[in-house]
Amino acid sequence: MNEVIDPSWGGWRKSRHSMSNGDCVEVALFTDGRVGLRDSKNPSGGTIVLAAEEFRDLLTDIKQGKI
Repeated sequence: MNEVIDPSWGGWRKSRHSMSNGDCVEVALFTDGRVGLRDSKNPSGGTIVLAAEEFRDLLTDIKQGKI
């Protein structure tokens, strides 16, 4: 899917566990259920958009130390 995601969209948020050093990933939930990920230091640098199931799988893999 080739679409442009507007980085100025206001629905981006960081985890409450984020560090103050600026190395954070921001997450956005789009109205169609997809999840956007971007670097908080470079919000216009690109966005990864995943289906909700893909995002859940990614989080599971991270928590299990697979990634």
